[in-house]
Amino acid sequence: MNLVDLNEEPSGLQNHLGYRLTAFERDFCALIMPITPQIMNRNGIPHGGALSTLLDTAMGFAGCYVGPNEQPHRAMTLNLSVNFMAQATGTTLHATGRRVGGGRKTYFAESSITDDTGTLIATATGVFKYAWTNPQAAG
Repeated sequence: MNLVDLNEEPSGLQNHLGYRLTAFERDFCALIMPITPQIMNRNGIPHGGALSTLLDTAMGFAGCYVGPNEQPHRAMTLNLSVNFMAQATGTTLHATGRRVGGGRKTYFAESSITDDTGTLIATATGVFKYAWTNPQAAG
């Protein structure tokens, strides 16, 4: 597993949930997250909120890739729709996110999670608005 270094400190939520980037390129992101006690619900399976966070994060990163030495992009979720397909039985969750359309101010994305047994756990679609770190970049 290759981890991606974003040259920034992980967020508190990222540290708590334990997810890490394994791929980050234009219109695509992949994340991995271990199935640990802190993401479990009362039924002993990964909580839907943790799964939703992972899906949302993958889509958010997918639309925000910039090349080396460029001003980083950030995005805010405007809409998130999640479908829970199956219960995870493995030990690790694998999420991918893809930017599938959009323009200068907003974009559309889709994501999915499988566990390490290959079971499709959840899918999502979302709409995101760029939160420019440099207001001049928005045009």
